[in-house]
Amino acid sequence: MSLPKKIAYNALIQIASRIVSTILGLFTLALITRCLGQSGFGNYTTIITFLSFFAIISDLGLTLVTVQMISGAKEEEAKILNNLFSLRLVSIVFFMGLAPLVSLFFPYGPEIKQGILITAIAFIFPALNQILVGLFQKNLKMEAVSLAEIVGRLILSVGAWLAIVQHLGLQGILWATVISTFANFLIHYLFSKRLATLRFQIDFSIWRQIFNKTWPLAITIAFNLIYLKADTLILSIFRSPAEVGLYGAAYKIIDVLTSIPFIFAGIILPILTADWLNGQKDHFYKITQKSFDIMMAAAIPLVIGAQFVAKPIMNLVAGKDFIDAGRILQVLIIAIAAIFLGCIFAHGVIALDKQKKTITAYAFVGLSSLAGYLIFIPRYSYFGAAGVTIYSESLIALASIYYVWRYSRFSPNFKVALKSLLAAGLMGIFLYFCPLTWLGSISGLVLTIMAAAVIYSISMVVFGGFKINDLRMIFRSKPQSHLNLYN
Repeated sequence: MSLPKKIAYNALIQIASRIVSTILGLFTLALITRCLGQSGFGNYTTIITFLSFFAIISDLGLTLVTVQMISGAKEEEAKILNNLFSLRLVSIVFFMGLAPLVSLFFPYGPEIKQGILITAIAFIFPALNQILVGLFQKNLKMEAVSLAEIVGRLILSVGAWLAIVQHLGLQGILWATVISTFANFLIHYLFSKRLATLRFQIDFSIWRQIFNKTWPLAITIAFNLIYLKADTLILSIFRSPAEVGLYGAAYKIIDVLTSIPFIFAGIILPILTADWLNGQKDHFYKITQKSFDIMMAAAIPLVIGAQFVAKPIMNLVAGKDFIDAGRILQVLIIAIAAIFLGCIFAHGVIALDKQKKTITAYAFVGLSSLAGYLIFIPRYSYFGAAGVTIYSESLIALASIYYVWRYSRFSPNFKVALKSLLAAGLMGIFLYFCPLTWLGSISGLVLTIMAAAVIYSISMVVFGGFKINDLRMIFRSKPQSHLNLYN
C-alpha cells in the first residue's frame, strides 16, 4: 500500500472508530447521569477535573514530541522510545501520587476525596498510552489505537450499567473507569510488542534531549491547563455540586465535539511540517487554507444548530434532570468555532517549529482567564464559566492565527466560511419553524437533525462551499514529503 493510501486508511480508521466511541461515550454519559443525578454527577465531574490537572501537567510535552523523536535513526528508536516511556511513567506516578495529598487542602467532602484516591489509578494508563500512540502513528498502525478505545468504552459502558443495576453509586462508576482504562492500555501494550520491545530505561543524556525539546510545550500546557480546566475546578469550590453537574454534562458534549478537529489536525500536522521543512510554501498554504475551510464548514452549523436543539439533546443524552444544561450548551457551543479554528493554526505553529514564541500568549490567556473565572463564577455560576471559556478559546485562536501569519505569511481566506454561515442560516430557519413535538421525542429529534444536516449540505453544494476534492487533496500529498519529515 502506498504511503498516501496508508495515511488515508489510518485517517478513515480513526474517524470510524471515533464515531463508534462517541456513540458509546454518549451512551455511557446517559447511564452515569441517570445513575448519579445532578449532585452525584457534579461530584464525579469534580473528581475527574481535579485529577485532570495533575495528569495534564505530568505530560511535560512528551506526547507531542514522541513521533518526532522516534522517527530518526532506526538503531536509536528503541532507546529513545524506552526513555520516553520510562519518563512518562515516572512523571504520571509522581503527579497522581501527589493529587490525593493536595485534595486534602480543598473544601471537598470525604466522598470526593476518596474518589480522587481511587480514580488516580485510572489516569496512569492513558498517560502511558500517549507514548504508545506516537509509536503507532509513526508506523501508521492506528487500528490498534482505535480498537483499544472502543474496547475501553465498551467496558466503561458495561461498568456503568452494572453500577446502576447493583446500586453501586459513585464508587462503582469510578472503579469501572479504572478497569476500562487498564483494558485500553493492555491492548495498546500487546499491539506495541509487534513494533518494539518496551522496557524501563533511564539514560539522562536522552532525558536532557527530551527536556530541551519539551520545555516550551510543558510551559504552554501549564497555562493551557488553566483556561481549559480551571472553570470546573473553581465552580466546584464556589458553587453547589448540582451546578457543577449541569455544567459538566454540557461540557461533555463540547468534549465530544472537540475531538473532531484534533483528529483532523493530527492527520495534517505531518503534511504541514514536511511542506515547511522542504520549502513547499505553496502547498503549505493550500493545505492550511483547505483545513481552515473544512473546520469552519463543520463548526458553524454546530453553533447555529445548537441554539435550537441544545435542550432536547441534553434531555436525550443526560435525562430530564439535565434539561437546564441545554442553556449552558447554547453558550458553550460558541467556543466550538474558536476551538476548531484554533486547533488547526496551533498545529500550524508546531509545524513551523515556533512553539516557544507562543508562551507569552498562553501565559496571558491563562492568567487573564483565571482572573475571569474568579470574578465571574461566584457571581454568575456556570454562565460566568462559559463566558470566560469563550473568551479564552477565541483569544488562543487569534494568537495562533497571528503566529502562523507572522512566521509563514499565510492569512486565511474567509470565502468558504461566509458560504457556510449562509447555508447554516438557512438550516437555522428550518429549525426555527420545527414543531416542538418533533424535538420532544427521540425519533423526532434524530430525524430533525438529519433533515437539518441535509439542508445544510445541499446549501453548501449549491453555494459552492463544499468540495470533496478538498479532502482528497490533503490525503494525496506527495509521499516524499512525509518520508523526509524528520530527517
